[in-house]
Amino acid sequence: MFANLNEVQTNVLIASIIGDGELTKLYKGSRRKNSSYREHYGKNQKAYREWKADLMGGLFYITAQSQTLRSGSNPLFTQLLKLFYVENGAKTIPKSMLDYCKLNYFLAVLYMDDGTLSITHRVNHINKKIYLTPQIYLYLQNYTSEDLTLLKNHIKNTFDIHLHLASRKDGNGLILRTTSVKQTFLFLNIIEDITKTCPSMYYKTNWIFRLKQEKVKWKEQYSNYQIVVSDSERWRNYTTEEINRIIFLKKNGYSDKEIAVQLDRSYWSIVYKLRELRKMNLL
Repeated sequence: MFANLNEVQTNVLIASIIGDGELTKLYKGSRRKNSSYREHYGKNQKAYREWKADLMGGLFYITAQSQTLRSGSNPLFTQLLKLFYVENGAKTIPKSMLDYCKLNYFLAVLYMDDGTLSITHRVNHINKKIYLTPQIYLYLQNYTSEDLTLLKNHIKNTFDIHLHLASRKDGNGLILRTTSVKQTFLFLNIIEDITKTCPSMYYKTNWIFRLKQEKVKWKEQYSNYQIVVSDSERWRNYTTEEINRIIFLKKNGYSDKEIAVQLDRSYWSIVYKLRELRKMNLL
């Protein structure tokens, strides 16, 4: 089915259809023989759609006047329409499509389409500290609980990210979210290599960028208060010393889990850092 797309493009396309994308129906009397793809966006999200179009190698293009990312009609979209839509016209998530989605691009695009980095706060006036707790939400409330459970399990089994169903008043009443700071930062860590190439979305994908914004906001109200992020030290950026230590330990036969313990990092944080180091030919 995806013979004309590479693995990255396949993951981006499926994530986009689950997220903000729409496959057009063929109506009686239409001159078109096949369905097409379209994705409407707000004026502040054009750069992200251009980023996505660049990844798709000419399959998508922008029509600026209507603020739409779209494709021409294509037999691929006719096939996908039958899989992603049920009889009443609602979108569904086919398990057969998730089987293709093993790359971090899938998680990154799904999040940039429909995700939010929400930061709750607690102000302690006695200690003069402001505690920030980041959480990730995937606003996929138009899907059924069965669809979201399928997606949740796929993300857990593929990326070791634990998301939970949470209530929402609109749509079918459910969304997906992280419930721990550890999982939130692990999520951002996993997609970092992809999302760092899309600066327009840093407000939801780049924690350092977002934290600076939060500090500015809170300092305007409480100039002498300390900003404290839950579990922030565990998810700090890797120092040069840590990177050298990882390289040394790996070359000397230590397992990923053993390295994680040595550096007081999560297992998956080490896994993705090792992958990055290999790409840089440092291992």
